[in-house]
Amino acid sequence: MNIETIIIIIVNISLAVFLAVGLTPVFVWWERRVSGFMQDRSGPNRCNIGPLRLGGLIQSFADMLKLVFKEDFTPAHIKYKFFFTLAPAIVFICSFLTFATIPFADNLVINGKEHMMQAIPNQLGIMWFLAFAGLSVYGIILGGYSSASKYGLLGSIRASAQVISYEAAMGLSIISILISYGSIHLADMVNAQTGTYLGVIPMWGIFIQPLAAIIFIVCAFAETNRAPFDIAEGESEIVAGYHTEYSAMRFGLFQVGEYSAMSASSAIIVTLFFGGYHLPWLDTATIQNNINIVIIALIVLLPIKVFVLTSWMKKNNKAIGENVSRLKETKILTIAFWGITVVIVSILALFLVTGLGTNGVNIATAVIQIGTFLAKFFLMAFVYIWVRWTVLRFRYDQLQMLGWKVLLPLALANIVITAIVVVVLGS
Repeated sequence: MNIETIIIIIVNISLAVFLAVGLTPVFVWWERRVSGFMQDRSGPNRCNIGPLRLGGLIQSFADMLKLVFKEDFTPAHIKYKFFFTLAPAIVFICSFLTFATIPFADNLVINGKEHMMQAIPNQLGIMWFLAFAGLSVYGIILGGYSSASKYGLLGSIRASAQVISYEAAMGLSIISILISYGSIHLADMVNAQTGTYLGVIPMWGIFIQPLAAIIFIVCAFAETNRAPFDIAEGESEIVAGYHTEYSAMRFGLFQVGEYSAMSASSAIIVTLFFGGYHLPWLDTATIQNNINIVIIALIVLLPIKVFVLTSWMKKNNKAIGENVSRLKETKILTIAFWGITVVIVSILALFLVTGLGTNGVNIATAVIQIGTFLAKFFLMAFVYIWVRWTVLRFRYDQLQMLGWKVLLPLALANIVITAIVVVVLGS
């Protein structure tokens, strides 16, 4: 194994770990700030390290440290302590592993050798995602059952009923996608979404299979046990559901598992329906053939975006009476953002002057595609947070009716329609 292969493996694994686990404090902060904005309140903004508050982000790291050092208490009435400890680990591991086959960019060619841009390079694709997404519910069921608590047991029963209801519709919606793309490999599905309709509309899955996209996205929300599908942990009804008896880092693993599932679902939705790592109207070959134009566009657009961001920060990060510490924080962050921007723009300009070479063009294309994937990923994660703080929780009967009487028949009808269209068109 040569050095290039080792570096690419490390990059892929690091990206998967960062997106699946490392972003949890950021998502917790983001969720609090978005909910505060929607409810016309500030959200977390007091916790600080010296002058740094990072817009409230320090609060998430403080909460994480609190969970790490808090006493890990096990109630005396629990009989199956091994399963009680194992349950949050199952949720966390399964949620994390669903990210393993997500392609971050097209196959990277270095010195004539192709490298798959995935944490675990295999051909299982969407089947891998379905396997581990379905397994994570066993951790929830085991946690609720081993808690020897009526609230925990009710939460685990609700979770199992919900998963059975929505995994059926999700699996059927994927059949329509497989018929359209002709492959289970996620990179093949992304590459099938290149090109345009009428020279304008990207051939993304959301336009090829709109009904399957809606069904899959709704079922993905249900799989993550987030509102409006959070009956398994409905605090107004069953305290906290399956994790009522948990504390410290075992409780923390359940929370990390929830955000990992949200990350994985966001990534798979982007991959299947929103072109994955492809820029609209620009496939891999087009970017490689016009790499200088793309770099010039980045050099122009990046400072504009940073200017808009820092201007927004200066306008919205002032407390009543011009709090000095918050103005210092804004100044520090502004300097940091512009410093990073200057470094990136300088590197890009250096590439234009010196040239990239074949390997350089391929690497630059992969970096651009990773950036494209991350932008779409964060937008989809924001939709998850947006929906949670907008839509009320479904009642149990409403949830079951939506799964069995609406989504399942629509998924079956979509399979039939897709198969007929494919046969008629002969594609």
